[in-house]
Amino acid sequence: MKQLITLIFILSTLNVSSQVIDTDKKLEDKIVKKYKAKDFFKNIYKDIFKYSTVYVAGNVDNPKENPKDYFVRTNPDGNLYTPPVVVDGTDYYDFDYRYGFGIRKLARFDYEIKGKHYYDGTENNIGLSAPNSPVDGLEYTIHYEKERSRDDVFTNHRYFVKHSGKYHIAKLESRKQGKVDFNYKSAELRAKLPIGKKLSLSAGAIYRTHLRPYGYNPVEIWLNETDENGWPINPWYSLGFQYGYDDIYYTQEDQNGNEISDWYWVNPQGEVVAHTDLEFRDTVFADLMNRYNEEIWSELDTFGVVSPIVGFDVYHYKRNFWLHAFGSYLLPFHKYVQGDESFSYLNRNNWGLGGLREDVDLEQWEDWQAGISFGWKLSKNIGVFVEGEYTRFWDSEIYQSSVGINFRL
Repeated sequence: MKQLITLIFILSTLNVSSQVIDTDKKLEDKIVKKYKAKDFFKNIYKDIFKYSTVYVAGNVDNPKENPKDYFVRTNPDGNLYTPPVVVDGTDYYDFDYRYGFGIRKLARFDYEIKGKHYYDGTENNIGLSAPNSPVDGLEYTIHYEKERSRDDVFTNHRYFVKHSGKYHIAKLESRKQGKVDFNYKSAELRAKLPIGKKLSLSAGAIYRTHLRPYGYNPVEIWLNETDENGWPINPWYSLGFQYGYDDIYYTQEDQNGNEISDWYWVNPQGEVVAHTDLEFRDTVFADLMNRYNEEIWSELDTFGVVSPIVGFDVYHYKRNFWLHAFGSYLLPFHKYVQGDESFSYLNRNNWGLGGLREDVDLEQWEDWQAGISFGWKLSKNIGVFVEGEYTRFWDSEIYQSSVGINFRL
């Protein structure tokens, strides 16, 4: 009996001890997990958000004021010789504005000076274009805005992510600028070879998109379709019928008894928009051609092309002298991976009045981007500077430059 009681006591003691050990272990695991979670969020903050800036900004500007534009209109009684109605035909616009928000983490090169004590989304750091960055690691800008210019409202954005290391460059970008009809996406990955402390070479591949089907003019092809006798299948004036306009035949006599005949045109609301065929073709018809092209182009998918890319970056900085030159060259071995290749830039010169010519060769091309920033303080009071950037993608050219001499009195 005594042995049984002793055995029960030992077992109960072991059980209590086991529970205490288990409780301590759970508490220890909980504390470890808590600190791991803290380290995880701390690392996220350090790697992604530290030194970044969140901003909300905007501006309001006076609209463009056009010169006064008056014209006269016959009185409602229809009499050409009674006092006419003077009409103010000047285009008036509401005020221009821009507002947006974003977050950015972009390093500046030594020669770049922050122009303001705040960010408003209009800044354009060299690191957005140059292959290299002032620092290794992650950089980004995420910006969204709306703007109104001459009563037209546009939605713009710029999403840019870049990661740089000693031997690599990775970049993603999406940019839309509605006022200049610019909409572009890209992704690139390059290997980087440092040569000394001031020069680096890079090579890799880049994916880019474009919306415009270069060389393809739908309305020109449509208007120049002919039958076997050479007569137009689509007379120019039939484009007006497609958009609800109508022509009405009329005749009249002048004061000498000569008969004059022509066609006047009305819009879908029945309003007269042109008094002759010639007037219609020189005014309304031009807008209809653009409308027709935009509608046909909108049916095409976005084009995506992959290209090999090489680049260089030279950087030297001293307080009295600095030089930063960079460039990227896209070799003529482009491959379309998205969109109908028939309408791609490879066929830009292969379209004729009858459409796409048969048995033609696809034409490769070269694109490039280059920039330079140069400054030299010749003395304490005199300095010169040169800055410029040039981009040629497809048929589009974007460039800006500035040059100057500073005298400090």
